[in-house]
Amino acid sequence: MVFTFVAHLVAMAVMAAVLLPMMPGGPVHDDAERMRRIATHPWAFRWGWVPWQITAASDLWLAVALVRTAWIPRLPAWLALVATVAAVVPDQTGQVLWMLRGPAMAAGGDPAAYLGFETRVYALTAAWGAIGYTVAAVFWSWAFASAGTWCRGLGILSAVLWPLFMGVSVAPLLPAGSRPPASAVAAGNAMGFVLLVVWLAWVSERVFRRSRADTDWGERAVWRAPRRGAVGAMLGLLANSRFAKGICGWLPLFPFASDVTDLVHASWLVPAERLLPLVPEGLELARPVPGGTHAVVSCLTFRHGHFGPVIAGPLRRLFPSPIQTNWRVHVRDRRTGHAGIAFFAQGISNLSNGLGARLMSEGMPMHRFAVATLERGTDGSIRLALGPGAGSAPDAVAEASPGPRELPEDWRAVFATYDEALDYLVSIDRALSTQPELRRTTRQEIQLGLGPADCDALEGRFESRMLGPIVGDARPLMFRVARVGFRFTGQAHDPWTEA
Repeated sequence: MVFTFVAHLVAMAVMAAVLLPMMPGGPVHDDAERMRRIATHPWAFRWGWVPWQITAASDLWLAVALVRTAWIPRLPAWLALVATVAAVVPDQTGQVLWMLRGPAMAAGGDPAAYLGFETRVYALTAAWGAIGYTVAAVFWSWAFASAGTWCRGLGILSAVLWPLFMGVSVAPLLPAGSRPPASAVAAGNAMGFVLLVVWLAWVSERVFRRSRADTDWGERAVWRAPRRGAVGAMLGLLANSRFAKGICGWLPLFPFASDVTDLVHASWLVPAERLLPLVPEGLELARPVPGGTHAVVSCLTFRHGHFGPVIAGPLRRLFPSPIQTNWRVHVRDRRTGHAGIAFFAQGISNLSNGLGARLMSEGMPMHRFAVATLERGTDGSIRLALGPGAGSAPDAVAEASPGPRELPEDWRAVFATYDEALDYLVSIDRALSTQPELRRTTRQEIQLGLGPADCDALEGRFESRMLGPIVGDARPLMFRVARVGFRFTGQAHDPWTEA
């Protein structure tokens, strides 16, 4: 679905930028001028058809995928495949003939010969091929609707789109006196292809959500803007879109760096069963004492220092320095033995950073704050306020000052010393998440290099409505790291190999 969408989008852009001035019904109405352009730029004309050939391949791939997908009903899937093959044959025959013979005939100086040839190949691709694709698309709609990946809006869009395509496809086959102007056919095709990419994106979203449903915690928890309104609603559509994340998943993920300051770390030791709903499917909750009854939940809040790609070099100083919070549990991948942390909630004060992390990275449940403040007093005290407004970001209020390096009483049953507890909390530089529908675990490797000596003990209060039911009346172990260099080095996938 994603490849088909991208192929159509690229082909439309190339048509508008390269082929359209050389096509009947395009902005160049003089046939002699169109022929001159084709003859003058033969390779631009030939290469301009390549994206449409890739689009034809994507349609065929999608048709085969429908047949091979178990939850798609058999009859419409097979009919879609037959119709697609029937469309590809005349479409690609016409395109290949036009690419191979068109430039030479346009340069031959015989307008009648070229225009007669153009009429024949245009009918193959824009009429017979297009009719076949439209019939296949009707079967696509039947297949997806029967499978339940459908909605009323898609039905309305299909009822407009497929008749429009059929009308412009049949037009070149009508008698000359009954045929609409070529410019009207071109305009209808342009409108149809714009609506088609909307249709493909919409259907793809429904398909993605079949195996990627909303959850209470984690990266698929619903994102809501901190302020209501039309802009917030549009941002919500993007942030919650499984299709947009699928598109962004194709993009390269570069190493990122930040000069973090005032990292405030608060952790609670709570009964393990409270944390099990926060653990991604396919991972295990890690406990300080193997088989123990308690586990750790943590909240890290910090101020970035020019958070941006390493490749930017000195230009990274132009990047923003937002406040971010990471709420996490310790986990383990039993397949590989890798230990790490899993984020069950995150928040950030910068919209572009938040959307970028949410859409391009796995396991990043990033939300945006309405208010985020992190202040450090001259005496080393910390004041923290994280406000979601009307949105879905986690909330927190904390006030703390320098304190003794002592373990809370309930931690003493698990850790022998304060430094041992800190080493457990800061030594893991890896985030783990899973994508069960793809049968894989994602590892995000980071570099912090923290140790107990980098941590300054704090004591005070930490309150959160969201976190309250999880931690109950447990007392937090709090500390601050004044400054640390953060580096995200890369993302890797570990496939699930068991049956």
